[in-house]
Amino acid sequence: MPRNADDTSPGWTDPDEAPEWSDEVLERAALWHGDKLIRPAQGTLTRRGRPKLDRPKRQVTLRLDQEVIDGFRETGPGWQGRINEALRKSLKV
Repeated sequence: MPRNADDTSPGWTDPDEAPEWSDEVLERAALWHGDKLIRPAQGTLTRRGRPKLDRPKRQVTLRLDQEVIDGFRETGPGWQGRINEALRKSLKV
C-alpha cells in the first residue's frame, strides 16, 4: 500500500507558549474546587430558571367531579389556572 506523503495531523503546541492570564481575566473567571463551583464567572447568570414568586402556588390533591375536569380541559391549555381563578372568585378574594 502506498504511503501518504502529506502529514495532515495538527502540529503539537507547547503549553508553555500559551499567553499568560492577566489579573483582570483571573478576577472574572469562575472559581472551582473539584466539582463544586465556589464563585461563578462574572457576567454570567448566577440563578437559573424563573424568578421566585412572592406567593408561590402549592400542589395539592383535590377530588373533583369528572364533568368539572372535562369541562375545564376542553377550554384548552391553562385549564388548571382557570380552575384556580374560578375558586378565587367563589371566595371573593
